[in-house]
Amino acid sequence: MGKDGKLAPLKAWIGRAWSFFWSPSSRVSLGALLIAGAIGGILFWGGFNWAMESTNTLAFCTSSHEMRDTVYQEYKQSIHYKNPMGVRAICSDCHVPHQWIYKIQRKIQASNELLHKALGTVGTPEKFEAHRLELATNVWNTMKATNSRECRNCHSDDAMDVHKQSEAAQKVMMPGLKAGLTCIDCHKGIAHRLPKMAEDDEEPKKE
Repeated sequence: MGKDGKLAPLKAWIGRAWSFFWSPSSRVSLGALLIAGAIGGILFWGGFNWAMESTNTLAFCTSSHEMRDTVYQEYKQSIHYKNPMGVRAICSDCHVPHQWIYKIQRKIQASNELLHKALGTVGTPEKFEAHRLELATNVWNTMKATNSRECRNCHSDDAMDVHKQSEAAQKVMMPGLKAGLTCIDCHKGIAHRLPKMAEDDEEPKKE
């Protein structure tokens, strides 16, 4: 059998497939399949995005008693919750990246928090206090590694007029900016109470 003879079955199959896909009935079926796929993709993406954004709301973040009874109460006393400008930064503004790829990464990491929720690791105020330094250090290290990326969603060096700050704040802010410090280097304790050991080691700067 020659080369053409070996390829004959393949050519016949391609011919049948070509005829099928370009027949009037198959074109209608293929078009319907593409439309259904597009609609399904839109619904899936919309549902996925809605679910992800729902987990960024203040109501969701404070739905667990671990957060509602501890750091949420501290946050309500902070300038991020209530201030003269009337601008409120909620949990996700500080703890969830705005950029999509980093947001997805953070949501995947949050699965570990669900595990500890199930285990009751910080299920009581006493347990939370026992882990407060560890939890805070993890957040500080992340902010340090990302150059306080989430802080900069609202606070930009370019938009900041240091000369309109108080004299005391200027004395700290100007050298810090020149030294290349990042927000979290100076502003630990701005929204939540510092862990006991951190309180002993450093004085938070809240200006």
